[in-house]
Order: sequence, then structure tokens, then C-alpha cells
Amino acid sequence: MPERSALRFEVFGTVQGVGFRPFVHRLATGLGLAGWAANTAGHVEGTVAGPPDAVWEFIGRLRTGAPALAQVRQVRVTAVRGRLPLATSGFTIRHSDIARALPVGAREVPPDAAICAACLNELLDPAARRFRYPFINCADCGPRATVIEDLPYDRIRTTMRRFPLCAACAAEYDDPTDRRFHAEPLACASCGPRLSWDALSGEAALRAAVKTVEGRGIVALKGLGGYQLVCDATDQVAVLALRERKRRPAKPFAVMVQDLCAVRELARLSGAERTVLESAARPVVLLAAQGPGLAPAVRPRTRDVGLFLPTTGLHHLLLRELARPLVVTSGNIADEPIATDDAEARHALAEVADGFLTHDRPIRARYDDSVVQAVGRSVLTVRRARGLAPAPLPLPVPATSPLVAVGAQLKHTFALADGHGAHLSSHGGDLADATTLDAFTQGYEDLVRLTGITPQAVAHDLHPGYLSTQWARTRSLRRIPVQHHHAHVAACAAEHDLRTPFVGVAYDGLGLGDDGTLWGGEILVADLTGYRRAGRFATAPLPGGEAAVQHPYRMALGYLHGTELLGGPRPYPWLTRRFNERLDPTEAAVVRSMVARGINSPRASSAGRLFDAVASLLGLADSVSYEGEAAGALEAAAGSVRALPLDHRLVRVDGLWVYDPGPTLIDLLDRQHSGEGVPALAAAFHLTLALVTAELVAHAVADGAPRTVCLAGGCFLNRRLLTEVRRRLRAQGLRVLVAGAVPVGDGGISYGQAAVAAARLAKE
Repeated sequence: MPERSALRFEVFGTVQGVGFRPFVHRLATGLGLAGWAANTAGHVEGTVAGPPDAVWEFIGRLRTGAPALAQVRQVRVTAVRGRLPLATSGFTIRHSDIARALPVGAREVPPDAAICAACLNELLDPAARRFRYPFINCADCGPRATVIEDLPYDRIRTTMRRFPLCAACAAEYDDPTDRRFHAEPLACASCGPRLSWDALSGEAALRAAVKTVEGRGIVALKGLGGYQLVCDATDQVAVLALRERKRRPAKPFAVMVQDLCAVRELARLSGAERTVLESAARPVVLLAAQGPGLAPAVRPRTRDVGLFLPTTGLHHLLLRELARPLVVTSGNIADEPIATDDAEARHALAEVADGFLTHDRPIRARYDDSVVQAVGRSVLTVRRARGLAPAPLPLPVPATSPLVAVGAQLKHTFALADGHGAHLSSHGGDLADATTLDAFTQGYEDLVRLTGITPQAVAHDLHPGYLSTQWARTRSLRRIPVQHHHAHVAACAAEHDLRTPFVGVAYDGLGLGDDGTLWGGEILVADLTGYRRAGRFATAPLPGGEAAVQHPYRMALGYLHGTELLGGPRPYPWLTRRFNERLDPTEAAVVRSMVARGINSPRASSAGRLFDAVASLLGLADSVSYEGEAAGALEAAAGSVRALPLDHRLVRVDGLWVYDPGPTLIDLLDRQHSGEGVPALAAAFHLTLALVTAELVAHAVADGAPRTVCLAGGCFLNRRLLTEVRRRLRAQGLRVLVAGAVPVGDGGISYGQAAVAAARLAKE
């Protein structure tokens, strides 16, 4: 009798909802092996029996041949004792085992995946059973995180349990040779969700939406992770109407286009950008715009345009019917959470949308669209959401105790961590009001339930005014405070599995320092457990506090009249006249008085606020409607212009190297007064900050700091700044790292907090 062996296997990682069990079935059957596989509460397990060589080939290919959407992190193998299954018994997929307890933190929630090529072909094939069915999907694509109610991932534990399979779909679901074998969101027009528009349904509902967009209207569309607002991206009137109703005066809108040909008509496209555009995550990709194809109001004050490809069959149908680019933006007002519930959406968007294209499949979890951008060969995450979250990220130092990291205030995310992984939540927006805080609380409770992580500690920012910090203080958990900029650079280090000390460059808007002052232009020598400040930007007052962030002209006056006494700029009568021409002279005088007397003018060492000041001095932005608007206008003005750097100097103060922006601003104003153009001066400022950064890091290295540098903070989403800084640091022979999977800005703070908290707990 031929030699036979049997092994029990357990596969951990993102292995549910990604076609892994069908893959295992095909693999075992192809090798002539017997056995079974099943989902448990958080992984896939089973047995396999047959010739030893075939059995071990099976085990090896579990990792190397896994489906594209799967992330196999561990394969555990044990021998099976006793009677072995007969080869003739075949290989089966068993019902999921929900009774067995798992180690805490072992469960992973698969992100949603955009419609695959096979389903798209079927959607457009008149002979296919699912021709023009908007909710078409298979084991390789479709909703996952947005419909899962509990694990293990089976249809009965998703919002699809409301739709019993018809006979034809059930046959596909049970057929191991079909690509819909155990595809849990499986549906068709006979048994699945249906479109609706008021009393209309199906194709009639779709036609009503198309007619509304054609008539310059705005449609609220129920997408995968929430409602989206849709209008004609080529129609200035429609886009301006959306801006007014949504209360979003200037922040660029994302634009969905039909295919890569349409992308190339609107933007320049590199190989890296094409790869991420076509990925299963289908994020919005920030690209260098070209051509006149879009309404100007789509992207004011920026050279970039955010483009993405259709994520669902419904999006494909809309784009093909309308044959034009569409604005597809979050279904909310200003900074509120996106609407997910149908009644909630009709209430919140009643004054925004001219009609609602909805359906009867409930959305279980809120997921906005992800946003990324390429800088050279690097792809940086701007916003981690649909298609990317909540897939776990590795922790260099395992968390010995389960914890939650609650992030910052802006671009909020939270992270649940246990063992070697941290589950980073979807982007939640700005924690500015009770509505956003409620969304965070609900998202936290849902992810705790799904992952099985019950935190025993909470990591939070130092700032007592952040709603995330206040939430942390209401928990009966051990609190671990983490300084804002340490979390920024730790996030970059953790993503790159860096466990040794490094130099961290953290440039952003504002964060509370451990000395009680506001930071934002920081050079840190750090590891995952702690840091010391090695350099910084000189401080300047923020006249009116938060008002200075919203009105960059206040920052300009703050720098001109109150820069830290390291050689600040002298008065310019001509400059005063120019400000009085643009601004209310009485208000400008009040701001100067606030600075001179130190009234409601906290000081900050902020790179982001310096960008704001320069943008105002150059006449690009005196008031803004969103964080980073002035800096974006300055980057757009610089474009690819080449320029000579501005004057700058570093001074040693209390053992730190400090960049004094005074000489830089003096030189900027002198060159402006001499007639140098805004693009050249904007380019000169970017170059100057890159040189300053290289010099600050060089001083730190000369004082004994490591030769690995982590760049973090929202300022490094500025392509020109990142490119210039990286080039100059590498010229010094330094290793330069920037986060890719983790958001570079405040959306990555929670992951950095989790990495720091895990490292500190491990030292105890």
C-alpha cells in the first residue's frame, strides 16, 4: 500500500472573505489529496491526507500560492494521529466552527475589494445572467468589511443574510469549480439587493439618477461604505452648487473616471500610480493634472487632481451611461461623518441631494474612500479607509497586553493592538463635534467585537483638549500618554520594522510638546520608547489661537512682528501698506497689538504654520476653509520652477539647533519687493526648508545621532518638500524612510501611539 501521511493545518492572517477556502479546495483537489477546511472565529483550519510529497507541497503552497487578496501571516502544522482519511473521500469545505475560542487578537477583518475583471466582463455581457446587475461580485471581489456583522466570515454573519440565495446562485455557491464558490456576498437580480429611486427600482432607478446628473443635479448614491455625492465633474454650475450645499468652499473633490484612457486625458500617470489605481483597493490617487477636461471648481488652488476608477458595478453603469467624469465625494456636510443609514442619509443630505439612488443592502461599517499619492517610486497614504482598512499592520515590538491607541484630533483614526499586529481603523474625519465622536465610539465597539481585542490600556495624545484624549480619560484602562510628534516618527519607524534609535523629522501644523508649548517643526532623536529634542524651528505667535490657523494672514503678522528673538525681521512700511490694501486695516492693527502684548497668542515652533505665513505674504491665501489649504496653494505656485534658496540661519539655543525663519522672511520680502515672481519665491522657500532640514539633521548626526532618518507629519505630503529633503539627506549618506501603508499625517498618529505603547509595555 502506498505510503500516506496526514497533517492538520491552521492558517492565520487575512484568510476569510478573500477566496482562501476555495483556493485550498482547488489546491488539495489538484494534488489528489483528501481532507477538509473550515473557517473558525478568526482563521482557516483543516486536515489534509495523501502521499507525503503531495501533502508537503500543499503546505508550502498555502503561503506562496494564496489568492491576491489574502495575507498569510502564519501557517501552523501538526501531525494527525490515528486513522487517516481515504484519498477517495475527497476534500470538502465544512461549516464554520464558531464555538472554539481563539487567542485574543487572532481575528482579521478583510477590507472591501473593487469589482474584478471577470465580474466586469460579465456585467457588460448581454448573454450573462448578471448583465447590468449593479451588485455583481465573486470570491475575488465585492463588499467585505462593510457587510461583516461577526466572524467567522459566512453569509449568515453578514448583512447579506437578508437575501436567501436563489437556486442558480446556490448552485454556484456550492460548486468548487465556480469562482463564486463560497463567495459570501453572492447575489443576482432574482435574489439580491435592488436599486431604488423613490418609487422606482432597478433600471428605472438608474435612469432617474442619470437624468438628474445630466440636468446639472446632485445625486446621493449609496456606495460600499457610505453615501456618496455625485455630479458632473465637467459642469462648473453643478460643481459650484455641490460646494455651496455641502459647505465645502475650496477643498478639492475626488473624480471618478471610467478607465485608464480617461485618466490619461486628465492627468499624467506613472507606472506606480497606474498600479495603485488598478489595485483591488481602488483608492483616490492624487495625480498631476493636465488638460481642460474638468470644471475649474473641482480643484481650486492645486495642481493635483484626485482620480479613481469605479469600485462597484453600480459605478461602472453610471459612468457608462453618462460618458463623462463624475465628482464622487463623501456623503456628508462639511466635516461630519459620511452617512450610512438610509433614513440618516435622507435627513442629513436632504438639502444637498436632488435625489437618492439607494438600495436595500445595509452598510454595517462606515468606510470613506482611501486616498494615496506617489512621490517618485514611493506611494504614500493620505487617508486609509475603504479597501485598505482595517487590515492589520505589523508591530516591531509585540504588544504584551491588548491596547487601544486613540489618535489625535484631525484626520482621526484609532488602532487596536495585540501581539504582533495593530488594526488601524478607517479614516473618521476631524473629532470636532459630538456626531464625529459618536461615529468613533461606534467604530471602536464594532472593531473590538470583530477582532476580539479587549484593551487593557489606552494610548493617547498629550493634548487635554483633544476629544480623543478626553475619551481616553473616561475609560477604566491604564493610560499611556504619547507625545504627538514622537507618535508621528514612531509610525514611520514601526512600518519599516525599525527597532533601533533613529532621527525623526516631524513637520506638521500643531501638536502639544512635553514642555507644554506647541510644536510642529521638530528634529528628534528617538526610538520606539522615547525621544529627545535635538532641533526645532523658532517659535512665532498664533494671534487668536485657532483663528490663526483659519486665517494665515494672522500667521504672517505673527512672524513679522513676533518671531522668537533670534534676528527677527525689521518693519517694512511698504509691507504694512500692502497688507492694509488686502485686509481690513483695523483688524490688522488689532492682530499686531495682540502679538505685541502677548494676548491670546500662544507660540508654536510649527513648520505648517510657517507655510501658512509665507502663502499669505505671497498673496496666495489669507483665509482658508481646511487644514493645509494655504500650504497646498504654495506648493502649487512653486510647481517645477527652479530657484535660488532664501537666506537662512541656525542658532544654538539651550543645547538645541534652532532654525530662525527671520532672515528667510526678510530675504523673501526683499526679493518680492524687487519684482521676483510668486512661483520663483514659492520654489525658493521649499528649497530653503529642505536645506534647513538637511543642516539640522547633519548637526544631530554630528552630535552622535543615528544615521537613519524617519520623515513624518502632514508637511511631507508636499511632493516638492519631500523630494528636496530626501535628496539632500541621501546625499549625506543617510538612510531615509517615509511611511507608505500608514498615513503620513495625523491619520497615522494612532499607529505610532500603538507602537510606542507596545514597546514601553514590553520593557516593563
